[in-house]
Amino acid sequence: MPKRMSTARGREFGAGVRAAIAGAGLTSRALAEIVDWDEAKLSNVVNGKGGASQLEVAALLGICRLGAAERAHVLSLYPESEIKGWWQQHGTCAPIQLRTLVENLAVAESLTSWHTHMVPLFLQTVDYMREVLLASSTVPAAELQARLKAQLAMQELLRGGKKCTFFIHELALLLRVGGAEVHAGQLLHLLLMAKWANTTIRIVPAALGAHAGLAGPFTQLTFAKYEPLVWVDTENSSLLAESTDATTGYEKVIRALHVQSLDEADSKKLIVRLYDASCPAEDEAATRRTVR
Repeated sequence: MPKRMSTARGREFGAGVRAAIAGAGLTSRALAEIVDWDEAKLSNVVNGKGGASQLEVAALLGICRLGAAERAHVLSLYPESEIKGWWQQHGTCAPIQLRTLVENLAVAESLTSWHTHMVPLFLQTVDYMREVLLASSTVPAAELQARLKAQLAMQELLRGGKKCTFFIHELALLLRVGGAEVHAGQLLHLLLMAKWANTTIRIVPAALGAHAGLAGPFTQLTFAKYEPLVWVDTENSSLLAESTDATTGYEKVIRALHVQSLDEADSKKLIVRLYDASCPAEDEAATRRTVR
């Protein structure tokens, strides 16, 4: 079945309107009667098919008593709901919760992530995650706990059976984030995550040299009903690539990484070797029993 024409902006707009209606305790039929619209017109607006002016949408959100900040955000998306690709500029640093990413993660069918220099967010332990945030020069210290909570919540979105594939460069596993204990704990966590039925971890060996992923980290999301998108995270912005040319280019990188990386069994063996080198000898036997 062909994928439905949809964009990240359009889906976020629709989700915002539906939340406003639900928050007002109204049904779609009741709201349509209040604003004197056909239900079909309201459905078209919510599903990103247009059919109403921005002023009409503003009136609808006002009836729902949507807060000013959220109303402004939802209204800003309406004229651009059909535009593919979204470069979100966050200012000094990213917000505590990456709303667009969270909403798309929640409905994604699969996730494929590539990282060059650290363990991907979705596989990080709490201790590793904390050290990454503490090392940042832009994240306010007062937001540490809130950011940890938000990032752990994103990890939980992958627990529902989504197919997840992670390509990680070997050098990312050699970086001692937070010292020896945190490093060893993170490696052990990777071994445990690799046992999950829906999770595949593949390591790109340092001995390979130049490889297809040198341009940097990214995460691809695929959907049952929509075209795929690719999320690229930077210090203070998020890029959502949605055009066919862009997503096809990233798909080529993924196929190349699949060829260039170690298979699952050899990736696991490499992580075990790195773990053994990072912890006392007396812990090795217990570790092998855990990951067997």
